[in-house]
Amino acid sequence: MLRSMTSEPEQQIGVGTQDAFQRLWTPHRMAYIQGENKPSGPEAGDGCPFCSIPAKSDEDGLIIRRGEHVYAVLNLYPYNGGHLMTVPYRHVADYTELTGPETIELAELTKQAMTALRTASGAHGFNIGMNQGAVAGAGIAAHLHQHVVPRWGGDTNFMPVVGHTKVLPQLLADTRKMLADAWPA
Repeated sequence: MLRSMTSEPEQQIGVGTQDAFQRLWTPHRMAYIQGENKPSGPEAGDGCPFCSIPAKSDEDGLIIRRGEHVYAVLNLYPYNGGHLMTVPYRHVADYTELTGPETIELAELTKQAMTALRTASGAHGFNIGMNQGAVAGAGIAAHLHQHVVPRWGGDTNFMPVVGHTKVLPQLLADTRKMLADAWPA
């Protein structure tokens, strides 16, 4: 049951020490924490989601743009609304293993993603990067992917800092359509 911010906190027996905090549950994050959709090994046939996504429709795979060598896809576990990734179709783990055309298209789709995010959502800035290897924080280390995370002034508030929770105001399917429509030609 939802309670207003001015009401007394709901008593929850057996959930720890009573406090004055309201709870915003994000159970969808548990799938990420438990490793759902993570490959079982380093090869393309080991259940790599980045290898299986291109076989889906754009809507089902949350694909925003398809290039010849690289595609852009929404992150299932976004840091911010519109968080997407540019991903080579080829199953390759290390940036140094990309071919020249793959490197160029990865960079071009990243630039286009920034333009689309500015157009669609007025992003003020971006965090762009790759985590190379599991020890560097790559969630799926076997398949290279570059994150494009839109940022806005003041977007870091008490929710992620104190509550380790990000509030996303839009469904991923709606975000995908908005960005696909705003993608530069």
